[in-house]
Amino acid sequence: MTAKEKKFTSLYKQYGSSIHKLCLGYTGDTDLAKDLLQETFISVWNHLESFREEASWSTWIYRIAVNTCLLNLRKKKVAITTVPIEGFQEYSEETNANEKEEEILKLYGCISKLKASDRVLIMLVLEQRAYAEIAMITGITETHLRVKIHRIKKELTALYHD
Repeated sequence: MTAKEKKFTSLYKQYGSSIHKLCLGYTGDTDLAKDLLQETFISVWNHLESFREEASWSTWIYRIAVNTCLLNLRKKKVAITTVPIEGFQEYSEETNANEKEEEILKLYGCISKLKASDRVLIMLVLEQRAYAEIAMITGITETHLRVKIHRIKKELTALYHD
């Protein structure tokens, strides 16, 4: 196995699952998310040797994934109706399983009503990415990101309580 193949395999093992969740958040479609994951990592493979280490590997790969998802949405103008619940943080153990599931489904239903650009931001927040990394991934300033996240949270709260 070449050094490039070893690096690629390592990156896929480390980030594949998270990138798949991100793609699911954009599409709400398991098959399409798998296709976008594959397209993302094809791009990673094709540009692996040109990585300049100006950002972390995760930031670089997430940026490729976000661009791949947005390009796909623009091409197909896909309307997202649901967002899967994979990867969402667990509630306290005191909440029963049915209540947890209902709350999670309601929250993801609210997220699916957001604009595509806002969905990616909140999905990255739910992935517990640092604001500095999200700013690098999305290409906006950290200050602007904080304002957008605040507005998204307000919008989600309103949607949740409607």
